[in-house]
Amino acid sequence: MEWIDRFLDELTLFRPRTPDSTELITEAVRRGWQGNLWHCQLAYDLLAQPNVFSLACERRTPAHDSLWNVALRDMGVYRELFRVRVDDPALADFRHESPQTETPAAKQVCVLARDLAAAEDAEAMLAVLTAHYERRGVGTLGLGDIFRADDAGELHPVENRRTVRLDDLVGYETQKTLLLENTRAFLAGKHANNVLLYGDAGTGKSTSIQAIAGAYASEGLRLIELYKRQFALIPDILSRVKNRNYRFILFLDDLSFEENEVEYKHLKAVMEGGAEAAPENVLIYATSNRRHLIRETWNDRSDMEHSGDIHRSDTMEEKLSLAGRFGLQIYYPNPSFEEYHTIVRELAARDPSLSAYSEAQLRALAAAWQVRRGSRSGRTAQQFIYDLTCHTLESEDLSPDADP
Repeated sequence: MEWIDRFLDELTLFRPRTPDSTELITEAVRRGWQGNLWHCQLAYDLLAQPNVFSLACERRTPAHDSLWNVALRDMGVYRELFRVRVDDPALADFRHESPQTETPAAKQVCVLARDLAAAEDAEAMLAVLTAHYERRGVGTLGLGDIFRADDAGELHPVENRRTVRLDDLVGYETQKTLLLENTRAFLAGKHANNVLLYGDAGTGKSTSIQAIAGAYASEGLRLIELYKRQFALIPDILSRVKNRNYRFILFLDDLSFEENEVEYKHLKAVMEGGAEAAPENVLIYATSNRRHLIRETWNDRSDMEHSGDIHRSDTMEEKLSLAGRFGLQIYYPNPSFEEYHTIVRELAARDPSLSAYSEAQLRALAAAWQVRRGSRSGRTAQQFIYDLTCHTLESEDLSPDADP
């Protein structure tokens, strides 16, 4: 394609790819694109390539200066590329339903491709593009809301994820309010705390953080989930995100350490005490079943200087120092017996298939379920509801004492 080579020679900021038909269809299926695949590829190139112009647009409304003029010249080339007619019907109006078509990244690409194709001229196209940069950003961080890191520290959007809302978590209103207030202050550019959500298993700690990420994604909040083995990557990740126009939460789920694990020392240095201050656009939200995060034993008290001294030993202080770096600690306890049944009742009310069960029946069945499970929590209540939907009432006069 000589005409494409000619166009590429003129470009300075943006570099479109020119895949063949097979590669384009493969890419469309993998990424969930619909419609004109050539337009989608061009739109994706514009979204996924950070450069000095796109990064400047992410932070502020661009001025009509020399950089704007360079971008406008490139957009004139893209205008010609968008006007190229695609004769293959499979590429001109591609339709393929899959879970990927519903991801935020796929929707962004398809909408931008449509809007750019409808623009009257290169200047209108550039206005559409810069508006998108201001609203959603550029590069990988603009194509998703929740990310995971690979072992090289590269961030990848989590595409097939379960959508959760804070309203899905029944109860824990005080805990949710504290988390919301801290997050809103963070988004407003105010001082906010690193947060530790601790308490019993299955009480909704992780759900709360995931729901926060979904609720405020449109305001620039991004969630990066890290595993304990990846803590050494945190400094590199911070260097990648510190100058971006987003607010990042590093999400450390189920955080705890055994006696012989020392990864927590890396985390301590990142949170406070390192030579380089943590970026102001990053907070750490962690969940744990342990308030103090690091396993403690009675031997930890053996190095006290004086027998009977009220001060903790040095070993104890070291183990407690990580938890102390979380300025906001929110406790999620197991629900009481009545709170547990309130959760069951509200979850059952959301499922029309369970409308035949009376409140007394639900109460008796849920009580038997939690006894057999050996625990009482929001997770136990949800598992009970899932199990109950697998069964049907034998008769309308089912005894409250019957088993599911």
